[in-house]
Amino acid sequence: MNASTLDVIVIGAGHAGLSISYHLKKLHLNHVVFEKDRIGYTWRNERWNSFKLNTPNKINLLPGQGNVFSDPEGFCSASDFISFLEGYSRTFQLPVIENCKVLSVESIPDSKDFSVYVSQNDSERNYRSKQIVVASGAQNIKNIPSFAKNISHEILQLHTSEYRNASLLPDGAVLIVGSAQSGIQIAEDLINMGRKVFISTSQVSRVPRRYRGKDITDWLILTGFFDVRTIDVTDPQMITMKQPQVSTFGIRGHTISLQSLARNGAIILGKTEFADATTVFLQPDSESHIRYADESSKKVKEMINEYIQKSQLNSPQPEEDPADKPDETTASASTITTLNLIENKITSIIWTTGFTGDFSYLKLPVFNGNGIPKHHGGISDIEGLYFLGLPWLRKRKSGIILGIREDSEFLAETILAYSGEVT
Repeated sequence: MNASTLDVIVIGAGHAGLSISYHLKKLHLNHVVFEKDRIGYTWRNERWNSFKLNTPNKINLLPGQGNVFSDPEGFCSASDFISFLEGYSRTFQLPVIENCKVLSVESIPDSKDFSVYVSQNDSERNYRSKQIVVASGAQNIKNIPSFAKNISHEILQLHTSEYRNASLLPDGAVLIVGSAQSGIQIAEDLINMGRKVFISTSQVSRVPRRYRGKDITDWLILTGFFDVRTIDVTDPQMITMKQPQVSTFGIRGHTISLQSLARNGAIILGKTEFADATTVFLQPDSESHIRYADESSKKVKEMINEYIQKSQLNSPQPEEDPADKPDETTASASTITTLNLIENKITSIIWTTGFTGDFSYLKLPVFNGNGIPKHHGGISDIEGLYFLGLPWLRKRKSGIILGIREDSEFLAETILAYSGEVT
Protein backbone atom coordinates (compact mmCIF):
# COMPACT_ATOMS: atom_id res chain seq x y z
CA MET A 1 0.00 0.00 0.00
CA ASN A 2 2.88 2.36 0.77
CA ALA A 3 4.22 2.01 -2.77
CA SER A 4 0.92 2.96 -4.41
CA THR A 5 -1.08 6.16 -4.37
CA LEU A 6 -4.50 6.00 -2.76
CA ASP A 7 -7.43 7.90 -4.18
CA VAL A 8 -8.48 9.12 -0.72
CA ILE A 9 -7.34 8.95 2.90
CA VAL A 10 -10.01 9.60 5.54
CA ILE A 11 -8.86 10.71 9.00
CA GLY A 12 -11.18 9.60 11.81
CA ALA A 13 -13.60 6.67 12.12
CA GLY A 14 -16.49 8.30 13.91
CA HIS A 15 -19.89 8.69 12.28
CA ALA A 16 -18.48 11.21 9.78
CA GLY A 17 -15.49 9.16 8.67
CA LEU A 18 -17.52 5.97 8.33
CA SER A 19 -20.21 7.77 6.34
CA ILE A 20 -17.83 9.18 3.74
CA SER A 21 -16.11 5.78 3.55
CA TYR A 22 -19.44 4.18 2.65
CA HIS A 23 -19.83 6.55 -0.31
CA LEU A 24 -16.20 6.24 -1.41
CA LYS A 25 -16.47 2.46 -1.48
CA LYS A 26 -19.72 2.68 -3.43
CA LEU A 27 -17.93 4.92 -5.96
CA HIS A 28 -15.05 2.40 -6.20
CA LEU A 29 -12.47 4.88 -4.94
CA ASN A 30 -9.41 3.24 -3.39
CA HIS A 31 -9.22 4.57 0.16
CA VAL A 32 -8.48 3.86 3.83
CA VAL A 33 -9.85 5.31 7.08
CA PHE A 34 -7.26 5.96 9.79
CA GLU A 35 -8.52 5.85 13.40
CA LYS A 36 -6.10 6.80 16.18
CA ASP A 37 -7.76 4.43 18.66
CA ARG A 38 -10.81 2.25 18.09
CA ILE A 39 -13.98 3.04 16.17
CA GLY A 40 -16.10 5.52 18.13
CA TYR A 41 -13.21 6.66 20.35
CA THR A 42 -14.91 9.69 21.90
CA TRP A 43 -18.13 7.78 22.56
CA ARG A 44 -16.07 5.06 24.22
CA ASN A 45 -13.83 7.23 26.37
CA GLU A 46 -15.44 10.62 26.93
CA ARG A 47 -19.05 10.06 28.02
CA TRP A 48 -20.60 9.72 31.47
CA ASN A 49 -22.44 6.54 32.46
CA SER A 50 -25.98 7.85 32.07
CA PHE A 51 -25.24 9.69 28.82
CA LYS A 52 -27.68 9.36 25.94
CA LEU A 53 -27.87 11.04 22.57
CA ASN A 54 -30.34 13.94 22.58
CA THR A 55 -31.85 13.03 19.21
CA PRO A 56 -34.14 10.01 18.63
CA ASN A 57 -32.64 6.85 17.14
CA LYS A 58 -34.64 7.17 13.92
CA ILE A 59 -32.73 10.25 12.77
CA ASN A 60 -29.27 8.93 13.69
CA LEU A 61 -29.02 6.53 10.77
CA LEU A 62 -25.98 6.65 8.49
CA PRO A 63 -25.84 6.40 4.66
CA GLY A 64 -27.21 3.17 3.21
CA GLN A 65 -29.15 2.24 6.35
CA GLY A 66 -32.78 1.52 6.93
CA ASN A 67 -34.01 1.40 10.52
CA VAL A 68 -31.71 -0.78 12.63
CA PHE A 69 -33.02 0.26 16.05
CA SER A 70 -35.56 -1.77 18.00
CA ASP A 71 -36.96 1.51 19.37
CA PRO A 72 -36.80 4.23 16.68
CA GLU A 73 -38.27 6.81 19.09
CA GLY A 74 -35.84 5.98 21.89
CA PHE A 75 -32.47 7.48 22.75
CA CYS A 76 -29.19 5.67 22.31
CA SER A 77 -26.63 5.27 25.10
CA ALA A 78 -22.94 5.76 24.38
CA SER A 79 -22.22 2.02 24.52
CA ASP A 80 -25.12 1.27 22.19
CA PHE A 81 -23.90 3.88 19.73
CA ILE A 82 -20.40 2.39 19.75
CA SER A 83 -21.91 -1.00 18.85
CA PHE A 84 -23.94 0.77 16.15
CA LEU A 85 -20.81 2.28 14.58
CA GLU A 86 -18.86 -0.97 14.76
CA GLY A 87 -21.77 -2.83 13.20
CA TYR A 88 -21.99 -0.28 10.40
CA SER A 89 -18.31 -0.71 9.58
CA ARG A 90 -18.64 -4.51 9.55
CA THR A 91 -21.83 -4.55 7.50
CA PHE A 92 -20.36 -2.47 4.70
CA GLN A 93 -16.82 -3.87 5.11
CA LEU A 94 -15.26 -0.43 5.34
CA PRO A 95 -11.44 -0.18 5.13
CA VAL A 96 -10.82 1.12 8.66
CA ILE A 97 -7.35 0.82 10.19
CA GLU A 98 -7.64 1.19 13.98
CA ASN A 99 -4.86 2.26 16.37
CA CYS A 100 -3.30 4.26 13.56
CA LYS A 101 -2.62 7.86 14.57
CA VAL A 102 -2.02 10.45 11.89
CA LEU A 103 1.13 12.43 12.69
CA SER A 104 1.23 14.78 9.74
CA VAL A 105 -0.39 15.65 6.43
CA GLU A 106 1.82 17.54 4.01
CA SER A 107 1.79 18.55 0.36
CA ILE A 108 4.27 16.76 -1.87
CA PRO A 109 6.38 19.29 -3.80
CA ASP A 110 5.75 19.47 -7.55
CA SER A 111 2.68 17.27 -7.12
CA LYS A 112 -1.01 17.56 -6.27
CA ASP A 113 -0.71 14.54 -3.96
CA PHE A 114 -0.44 14.46 -0.17
CA SER A 115 2.02 12.68 2.09
CA VAL A 116 0.51 11.25 5.28
CA TYR A 117 2.73 9.99 8.12
CA VAL A 118 1.12 7.73 10.70
CA SER A 119 2.11 5.87 13.83
CA GLN A 120 1.01 2.30 13.24
CA ASN A 121 2.01 -0.79 15.25
CA ASP A 122 4.62 1.24 17.17
CA SER A 123 6.35 2.38 14.00
CA GLU A 124 5.99 5.27 11.60
CA ARG A 125 4.72 4.66 8.10
CA ASN A 126 4.10 6.90 5.13
CA TYR A 127 1.14 6.87 2.76
CA ARG A 128 0.50 8.87 -0.38
CA SER A 129 -2.96 9.99 -1.45
CA LYS A 130 -4.55 12.15 -4.10
CA GLN A 131 -7.18 13.50 -1.70
CA ILE A 132 -7.71 13.83 2.06
CA VAL A 133 -10.92 13.97 4.10
CA VAL A 134 -10.44 15.33 7.63
CA ALA A 135 -13.22 13.76 9.70
CA SER A 136 -11.45 13.80 13.07
CA GLY A 137 -13.98 16.18 14.61
CA ALA A 138 -13.81 19.58 16.28
CA GLN A 139 -14.29 18.33 19.83
CA ASN A 140 -11.14 16.53 20.91
CA ILE A 141 -9.24 19.05 23.03
CA LYS A 142 -10.65 19.98 26.44
CA ASN A 143 -11.58 23.65 26.69
CA ILE A 144 -11.00 24.77 30.29
CA PRO A 145 -10.35 28.42 31.24
CA SER A 146 -6.79 29.20 32.29
CA PHE A 147 -7.83 30.48 35.73
CA ALA A 148 -8.87 26.95 36.71
CA LYS A 149 -5.25 26.35 37.70
CA ASN A 150 -5.69 28.93 40.52
CA ILE A 151 -8.16 26.73 42.36
CA SER A 152 -6.94 24.74 45.38
CA HIS A 153 -5.72 21.22 44.64
CA GLU A 154 -8.04 20.07 47.41
CA ILE A 155 -10.94 20.67 45.02
CA LEU A 156 -11.35 17.90 42.43
CA GLN A 157 -11.63 19.35 38.93
CA LEU A 158 -12.93 17.32 36.01
CA HIS A 159 -13.84 18.12 32.44
CA THR A 160 -17.09 16.81 30.95
CA SER A 161 -15.11 14.10 29.18
CA GLU A 162 -13.74 12.84 32.52
CA TYR A 163 -16.96 12.68 34.54
CA ARG A 164 -18.54 9.23 34.86
CA ASN A 165 -20.93 9.22 37.85
CA ALA A 166 -21.56 10.78 41.25
CA SER A 167 -20.11 7.86 43.22
CA LEU A 168 -16.62 8.61 41.90
CA LEU A 169 -16.68 12.16 43.28
CA PRO A 170 -15.72 13.03 46.86
CA ASP A 171 -18.58 13.67 49.26
CA GLY A 172 -19.89 17.21 49.12
CA ALA A 173 -21.50 19.70 46.76
CA VAL A 174 -20.59 20.05 43.08
CA LEU A 175 -20.13 23.17 40.98
CA ILE A 176 -20.91 22.71 37.29
CA VAL A 177 -19.51 25.41 35.03
CA GLY A 178 -21.56 25.55 31.84
CA SER A 179 -25.28 25.18 31.17
CA ALA A 180 -25.47 23.80 27.65
CA GLN A 181 -26.59 20.23 26.94
CA SER A 182 -23.80 18.43 28.82
CA GLY A 183 -23.99 20.74 31.83
CA ILE A 184 -27.69 20.34 32.45
CA GLN A 185 -27.66 16.58 31.88
CA ILE A 186 -24.80 16.09 34.33
CA ALA A 187 -26.54 18.41 36.78
CA GLU A 188 -29.66 16.27 36.61
CA ASP A 189 -27.60 13.10 36.99
CA LEU A 190 -25.99 14.46 40.17
CA ILE A 191 -29.27 15.76 41.61
CA ASN A 192 -30.86 12.36 41.04
CA MET A 193 -28.04 10.88 43.11
CA GLY A 194 -28.75 13.26 45.98
CA ARG A 195 -25.94 15.75 45.40
CA LYS A 196 -26.13 19.47 46.08
CA VAL A 197 -25.46 21.21 42.75
CA PHE A 198 -24.45 24.74 41.82
CA ILE A 199 -24.67 25.62 38.10
CA SER A 200 -22.72 28.51 36.60
CA THR A 201 -24.78 29.38 33.52
CA SER A 202 -24.26 31.10 30.20
CA GLN A 203 -26.57 32.21 27.40
CA VAL A 204 -28.04 28.97 26.02
CA SER A 205 -31.34 28.46 24.22
CA ARG A 206 -33.91 25.84 25.22
CA VAL A 207 -36.52 23.75 23.43
CA PRO A 208 -39.21 21.46 24.88
CA ARG A 209 -38.55 17.75 24.53
CA ARG A 210 -42.00 17.13 23.04
CA TYR A 211 -44.60 19.53 21.69
CA ARG A 212 -48.04 18.99 20.22
CA GLY A 213 -47.72 15.24 19.85
CA LYS A 214 -44.19 15.00 18.43
CA ASP A 215 -40.61 14.95 19.59
CA ILE A 216 -39.14 18.42 19.09
CA THR A 217 -36.66 17.01 16.56
CA ASP A 218 -39.54 15.94 14.31
CA TRP A 219 -40.87 19.48 14.27
CA LEU A 220 -37.45 21.02 13.65
CA ILE A 221 -37.06 18.77 10.62
CA LEU A 222 -40.56 19.46 9.28
CA THR A 223 -40.29 23.24 9.65
CA GLY A 224 -36.93 23.36 7.88
CA PHE A 225 -35.16 24.65 11.00
CA PHE A 226 -32.23 22.27 10.44
CA ASP A 227 -31.95 23.14 6.75
CA VAL A 228 -30.78 26.73 7.19
CA ARG A 229 -27.73 27.04 4.94
CA THR A 230 -24.48 28.36 6.36
CA ILE A 231 -24.02 30.72 3.42
CA ASP A 232 -27.39 32.33 4.18
CA VAL A 233 -26.58 33.16 7.82
CA THR A 234 -26.14 36.90 8.29
CA ASP A 235 -25.53 36.90 12.06
CA PRO A 236 -22.13 35.35 12.91
CA GLN A 237 -23.30 34.70 16.48
CA MET A 238 -25.74 32.08 15.17
CA ILE A 239 -22.81 29.94 14.02
CA THR A 240 -21.29 29.85 17.52
CA MET A 241 -24.52 29.25 19.44
CA LYS A 242 -24.49 26.26 21.77
CA GLN A 243 -26.84 23.31 21.29
CA PRO A 244 -30.16 24.02 23.08
CA GLN A 245 -31.05 22.60 26.46
CA VAL A 246 -33.13 19.43 26.07
CA SER A 247 -32.96 16.22 28.08
CA THR A 248 -33.18 12.54 27.19
CA PHE A 249 -33.93 10.99 30.58
CA GLY A 250 -37.07 8.86 30.66
CA ILE A 251 -38.71 6.60 28.09
CA ARG A 252 -39.29 9.45 25.66
CA GLY A 253 -37.20 12.04 27.41
CA HIS A 254 -38.47 15.16 29.10
CA THR A 255 -37.91 18.89 29.00
CA ILE A 256 -35.19 20.27 31.22
CA SER A 257 -34.78 23.93 32.14
CA LEU A 258 -32.82 25.99 34.62
CA GLN A 259 -36.00 26.55 36.62
CA SER A 260 -36.81 22.83 36.71
CA LEU A 261 -33.31 22.13 38.02
CA ALA A 262 -33.78 24.90 40.60
CA ARG A 263 -37.03 23.32 41.78
CA ASN A 264 -35.04 20.15 42.40
CA GLY A 265 -32.50 22.00 44.52
CA ALA A 266 -29.90 23.37 42.11
CA ILE A 267 -28.50 26.86 42.68
CA ILE A 268 -28.58 28.81 39.41
CA LEU A 269 -25.60 31.16 39.17
CA GLY A 270 -24.30 33.60 36.58
CA LYS A 271 -21.33 33.10 34.29
CA THR A 272 -17.94 32.33 35.86
CA GLU A 273 -15.39 35.03 35.09
CA PHE A 274 -12.48 34.19 37.43
CA ALA A 275 -11.37 32.06 40.37
CA ASP A 276 -8.72 32.01 43.05
CA ALA A 277 -7.80 29.20 45.46
CA THR A 278 -11.14 29.03 47.25
CA THR A 279 -13.48 31.48 45.54
CA VAL A 280 -15.25 31.59 42.19
CA PHE A 281 -16.29 35.02 40.94
CA LEU A 282 -19.49 35.24 38.91
CA GLN A 283 -21.26 37.74 36.71
CA PRO A 284 -24.73 38.89 37.88
CA ASP A 285 -26.46 37.57 34.75
CA SER A 286 -28.30 34.40 35.77
CA GLU A 287 -31.66 36.17 35.37
CA SER A 288 -30.89 37.10 31.76
CA HIS A 289 -29.88 33.50 31.01
CA ILE A 290 -33.20 32.20 32.31
CA ARG A 291 -35.12 34.78 30.30
CA TYR A 292 -33.12 33.99 27.15
CA ALA A 293 -33.87 30.26 27.42
CA ASP A 294 -37.56 30.94 28.07
CA GLU A 295 -37.78 33.29 25.09
CA SER A 296 -36.05 30.86 22.76
CA SER A 297 -38.47 28.09 23.70
CA LYS A 298 -41.38 30.44 23.07
CA LYS A 299 -40.05 31.36 19.60
CA VAL A 300 -39.61 27.71 18.61
CA LYS A 301 -43.16 26.87 19.70
CA GLU A 302 -44.53 29.88 17.80
CA MET A 303 -42.68 28.68 14.71
CA ILE A 304 -44.22 25.23 15.08
CA ASN A 305 -47.71 26.65 15.66
CA GLU A 306 -47.37 28.76 12.53
CA TYR A 307 -46.25 25.72 10.53
CA ILE A 308 -49.18 23.65 11.81
CA GLN A 309 -51.65 26.38 10.86
CA LYS A 310 -50.11 27.01 7.45
CA SER A 311 -49.96 23.28 6.64
CA GLN A 312 -53.47 22.71 8.06
CA LEU A 313 -52.27 19.83 10.22
CA ASN A 314 -54.59 18.14 12.68
CA SER A 315 -52.18 18.29 15.61
CA PRO A 316 -53.14 18.00 19.29
CA GLN A 317 -53.08 21.05 21.49
CA PRO A 318 -49.91 21.72 23.53
CA GLU A 319 -49.50 19.32 26.42
CA GLU A 320 -48.81 20.54 29.94
CA ASP A 321 -45.06 20.76 30.48
CA PRO A 322 -44.11 22.22 33.89
CA ALA A 323 -40.38 22.26 33.06
CA ASP A 324 -41.05 24.46 30.02
CA LYS A 325 -43.21 26.96 31.90
CA PRO A 326 -41.47 30.37 31.83
CA ASP A 327 -39.95 31.68 35.05
CA GLU A 328 -41.55 35.08 34.56
CA THR A 329 -40.12 36.58 37.74
CA THR A 330 -36.75 34.77 37.35
CA ALA A 331 -37.21 33.56 40.92
CA SER A 332 -34.92 30.62 40.14
CA ALA A 333 -31.90 32.89 39.65
CA SER A 334 -29.37 33.39 42.42
CA THR A 335 -27.82 36.80 42.95
CA ILE A 336 -24.55 35.35 44.28
CA THR A 337 -21.48 36.86 42.58
CA THR A 338 -18.84 35.51 44.97
CA LEU A 339 -18.99 31.77 45.65
CA ASN A 340 -16.79 30.51 48.47
CA LEU A 341 -16.09 26.85 47.76
CA ILE A 342 -15.17 25.96 51.33
CA GLU A 343 -18.17 27.65 52.97
CA ASN A 344 -20.53 25.96 50.50
CA LYS A 345 -18.85 22.57 50.98
CA ILE A 346 -18.07 22.32 47.27
CA THR A 347 -15.53 19.55 46.80
CA SER A 348 -15.77 19.07 43.03
CA ILE A 349 -15.93 21.27 39.94
CA ILE A 350 -17.00 19.90 36.56
CA TRP A 351 -16.08 22.05 33.58
CA THR A 352 -18.76 21.50 30.94
CA THR A 353 -17.13 24.21 28.87
CA GLY A 354 -16.80 22.30 25.64
CA PHE A 355 -13.93 21.34 23.38
CA THR A 356 -11.76 22.69 20.64
CA GLY A 357 -10.44 20.78 17.66
CA ASP A 358 -6.93 19.40 17.25
CA PHE A 359 -5.79 19.80 13.66
CA SER A 360 -2.10 20.22 14.50
CA TYR A 361 -1.22 17.31 12.22
CA LEU A 362 -2.25 19.38 9.18
CA LYS A 363 1.02 20.96 8.02
CA LEU A 364 -0.88 23.00 5.47
CA PRO A 365 -2.02 26.66 5.21
CA VAL A 366 -5.69 25.93 5.87
CA PHE A 367 -6.41 27.87 9.07
CA ASN A 368 -7.81 31.28 9.88
CA GLY A 369 -6.30 33.52 12.55
CA ASN A 370 -8.00 31.55 15.33
CA GLY A 371 -6.65 28.18 14.24
CA ILE A 372 -10.00 27.12 12.78
CA PRO A 373 -9.99 25.34 9.41
CA LYS A 374 -11.08 27.48 6.48
CA HIS A 375 -13.46 25.81 4.05
CA HIS A 376 -16.51 26.41 1.89
CA GLY A 377 -19.09 23.71 2.49
CA GLY A 378 -16.31 21.34 3.58
CA ILE A 379 -14.09 22.13 0.59
CA SER A 380 -10.81 23.81 1.55
CA ASP A 381 -8.83 26.25 -0.57
CA ILE A 382 -6.22 23.50 -1.07
CA GLU A 383 -7.27 21.25 -3.93
CA GLY A 384 -8.06 17.74 -2.76
CA LEU A 385 -8.45 18.58 0.95
CA TYR A 386 -11.87 18.40 2.62
CA PHE A 387 -13.45 18.65 6.05
CA LEU A 388 -16.45 16.66 7.28
CA GLY A 389 -18.41 16.50 10.54
CA LEU A 390 -17.87 20.11 11.62
CA PRO A 391 -20.70 22.28 12.99
CA TRP A 392 -22.38 24.38 10.32
CA LEU A 393 -20.28 22.71 7.62
CA ARG A 394 -23.02 23.33 5.05
CA LYS A 395 -26.21 23.66 7.09
CA ARG A 396 -27.40 23.94 10.69
CA LYS A 397 -27.88 20.16 10.83
CA SER A 398 -24.23 19.54 9.93
CA GLY A 399 -23.41 19.69 13.64
CA ILE A 400 -25.54 16.66 14.50
CA ILE A 401 -25.69 13.10 13.15
CA LEU A 402 -28.80 13.99 11.12
CA GLY A 403 -26.71 16.08 8.74
CA ILE A 404 -24.05 13.53 7.88
CA ARG A 405 -25.97 11.71 5.15
CA GLU A 406 -26.34 14.84 3.06
CA ASP A 407 -22.88 16.27 3.79
CA SER A 408 -21.03 13.00 3.13
CA GLU A 409 -22.86 12.43 -0.15
CA PHE A 410 -22.08 15.97 -1.29
CA LEU A 411 -18.37 15.61 -0.50
CA ALA A 412 -18.19 12.15 -2.08
CA GLU A 413 -19.56 13.57 -5.35
CA THR A 414 -17.04 16.44 -5.15
CA ILE A 415 -14.21 13.96 -4.55
CA LEU A 416 -15.31 11.82 -7.49
CA ALA A 417 -15.38 14.85 -9.79
CA TYR A 418 -11.90 15.88 -8.68
CA SER A 419 -10.65 12.32 -9.19
CA GLY A 420 -11.65 12.59 -12.83
CA GLU A 421 -9.73 15.86 -13.18
CA VAL A 422 -6.44 14.53 -11.73
CA THR A 423 -6.49 11.09 -13.36
